[in-house]
Amino acid sequence: MELRQLRYLVVIADEGNLGRAANLLYVSQPALSYALKNLEAELGVRLFDRHAGGVTATVAGRDIVAEARRTLRQADLVTAAAERHRRGETGVLRVGFAASGAGELTTRARAEFSRRHPGVRVQPKRFDWGEEAAGLRDGRVDVAFVWLPNDLTGLHAEVVHTEPRIVGLPTGHLLAHRDGISVLEVNDEPLMWTERAPREWVDWWAVNPRPDGSSPRWGPTNDNVEEMLEQVAGGAAICFVPWSMARYYARPDLSWVPLTDVEPLRVALAWPSSADNALVRHFADVVRELASAEEARDSSSPREQRPPLR
Repeated sequence: MELRQLRYLVVIADEGNLGRAANLLYVSQPALSYALKNLEAELGVRLFDRHAGGVTATVAGRDIVAEARRTLRQADLVTAAAERHRRGETGVLRVGFAASGAGELTTRARAEFSRRHPGVRVQPKRFDWGEEAAGLRDGRVDVAFVWLPNDLTGLHAEVVHTEPRIVGLPTGHLLAHRDGISVLEVNDEPLMWTERAPREWVDWWAVNPRPDGSSPRWGPTNDNVEEMLEQVAGGAAICFVPWSMARYYARPDLSWVPLTDVEPLRVALAWPSSADNALVRHFADVVRELASAEEARDSSSPREQRPPLR
């Protein structure tokens, strides 16, 4: 069994279709089908059920794909360790974040840490909705800016940043030029959401239930920021996001308006409780210093802490 075969398994499982998987792997579909049959013969179990729409993992297949993912992650760690020594670096710090992370604090912290530790390569890793904490637990990153609420089991976490939530609208929307919007004013608007995040996370972002006890009108789903914003711009739905996304994902076909009556996003810096990583400790020190300076600056000039969204 080879790592190449395990990568094939994971991509097939993710795509659910041999043709699409073959395109992503840059192999022919017959070659991929042949490799899958050989692996099933080697393991002695059927990994996927074939049907008209593609393939679906069997019970055995799901278990084996899960193990394949873990093996590939460990193989990546081996490669990363070799790369560090090949380049003569003293270390690598992998920093996770979702979408706009903790706003400017995310980028400034990485830059300041690099200035203080020039021999360490800081490797940013973006996660999609709510995956940052899981990325810490399974070893994909060393430290992360985690959007709350989230499952912090096994993690040390401290809140380092807060920011208001806003609503994203297509530019032609009737509410697009307002200075502020109550969440109740958009009760009838279809709202973007995702099936990839835990329900608690989804409900918090959707403000479910609403202050009057009602539920959101659920709109289309998405797997990442880009898919969400494309559907909002096309008029399919609206979205609730943190303030920093108005700057990080500025588009001429989108308008951003503050939500006036919902609690702000809290962002925690988190890392595994069991980890004893000096680089993580140094990074946390930098983040605390910058967050403290940011808080002092905002409190001294409260009217200037949030520039206009448009």
